[in-house]
Amino acid sequence: MATGRTHRPATRSRGIPEATVARLPLYLRALTALSERSVPTVSSEELAAAAGVNSAKLRKDFSYLGSYGTRGVGYDVEYLVYQISRELGLTQDWPVVIVGIGNLGAALANYGGFASRGFRVAALIDADPAMAGKPVAGIPVQHTDELEKIIDDNGVSIGVIATPAGAAQQVCDRLVAAGVTSILNFAPTVLSVPDGVDVRKVDLSIELQILAFHEQRKAGEEAAGEPGAVPLAPKESGKGPDGDVPAVMPA
Repeated sequence: MATGRTHRPATRSRGIPEATVARLPLYLRALTALSERSVPTVSSEELAAAAGVNSAKLRKDFSYLGSYGTRGVGYDVEYLVYQISRELGLTQDWPVVIVGIGNLGAALANYGGFASRGFRVAALIDADPAMAGKPVAGIPVQHTDELEKIIDDNGVSIGVIATPAGAAQQVCDRLVAAGVTSILNFAPTVLSVPDGVDVRKVDLSIELQILAFHEQRKAGEEAAGEPGAVPLAPKESGKGPDGDVPAVMPA
């Protein structure tokens, strides 16, 4: 099986939009569930509903893959699983290192979904000397002093950062200098990387804050509907004085 550094997915050279790339894992998850139930074909409407998108958008996304389905039959589930997996680069082995084996790092190491989706945790790395040699998810933790050697020995191109915020940029710099070109960042900070390095940020606190905003808005709308309540001001249209520019740009 090929390893992470022998091949790069061709999505950019083929002109697949980033928004479509972001939805491909949703389609793959839905298709995998259908495959596990031995469902041979699926319509665009059924698959779109399972993936949480509209069917027109799904058909547009699949057109970038050259997959159009068969009228009256739908899409072949197994073929689409293969096609999307290949496009995402999941038909090969992607060795991954996780740096920062605290509670979050240990939870990521124990996550069983990596291996089933083409990602192999090649090493767990932590700066605490007391952690060195301790097994987490059956993998002995190694000290950060060995980071560069570990990356080189395993051909790692994807790194996961689960360190405290203060250490994240330094770890990121070392990963990039050692040859890592894609980083999944769980640290609550924005990383600075050179061109050619992709960073995906996961911040659970931000997601909770967004949910809190929606909960507060729903509570306000419910309160406005109670007898004697002062009506809320009409919702803003989201357009500026010229009618075409948002009055407040998202952060």
